[in-house]
Amino acid sequence: MTDGILGKAATMEIPIHGNGEAGQLPEDDGLEQDLQQVMVSGPNLNETSIVSGGYGGSGDGLIPTGSGRHPSHSATPGPGDEVARGIAGEKFDIVKKWGINTYKCTKQLLSERFGRGSRTVDLELELQIELLRETKRKYESVLQLGRALTAHLYSLLQTQHALGDAFADLSQKSPELQEEFGYNAETQKLLCKNGETLLGAVNFFVSSINTLVTKTMEDTLMTVKQYEAARLEYDAYRTDLEELSLGPRDAGTRGRLESAQATFQAHRDKYEKLRGDVAIKLKFLEENKIKVMHKQLLLFHNAVSAYFAGNQKQLEQTLQQFNIKLRPPGAEKPSWLEEQ
Repeated sequence: MTDGILGKAATMEIPIHGNGEAGQLPEDDGLEQDLQQVMVSGPNLNETSIVSGGYGGSGDGLIPTGSGRHPSHSATPGPGDEVARGIAGEKFDIVKKWGINTYKCTKQLLSERFGRGSRTVDLELELQIELLRETKRKYESVLQLGRALTAHLYSLLQTQHALGDAFADLSQKSPELQEEFGYNAETQKLLCKNGETLLGAVNFFVSSINTLVTKTMEDTLMTVKQYEAARLEYDAYRTDLEELSLGPRDAGTRGRLESAQATFQAHRDKYEKLRGDVAIKLKFLEENKIKVMHKQLLLFHNAVSAYFAGNQKQLEQTLQQFNIKLRPPGAEKPSWLEEQ
């Protein structure tokens, strides 16, 4: 019955031994976190709604109890009572299914952790997922350093601007040093102008990295989390089906086996769909990452090189090349950047 259950050459069922390690795959973040992930999505009781005459409705069908007298006959249940009971029953079924699913997934997770079960593994896909998580951590570090650089540059610009103003003021009030203060004031003003251009380029770089990390990569990782949850459910119901298949065959178990087979198939379809979604998103993410970073690294290199070479013309050409506009002097912090 269970032969060919996995049905895909790209995946395999890996037994868990001893300390719960599966091959050379990295451990998850922790058992407690995994259990929280299993429990995080409770049943959605808002799928049904209470209609007039149900719980909290007009009270049709209730037996009146006035003046201590009992009615002479039983009241016939009205349509509102039947609707309310139907809704309550539906909500109970939702909670029941969620409870069963949570139990099976928790049992599967603990079985994997303590070396008494097996899990389905797509080795190539899981290595790509782990690589994505590692890449995201490294890009987050670059993003943090980039933000620190923009803060330092902004502070440097404010100091240079103030120093240039002080030199210009002293040039007017110190005739004997007017020339020396004057050309130092002009130097600081030129440094400020070039610094503003560099700051605009670095802000553009940081903004692009932030979008890549917090939106593009995060969107893919959200799909990965859905895939990992579907994998756990798939293995939980696979194990359930395998246990039923090994049991006695009679009229009672035959029905349970058919039901388990249908439920397993539904979870298998969900798992395979999400596995395909993850593979596609990982492919597109890699292509997008290369395209974005090729542009941003070229921008960063050209802008920094031109700034420290004192090449104002090349700095301005770099901003024009990447369609970056600077805010006019006096614009508010934190950025001098305005993207076209």
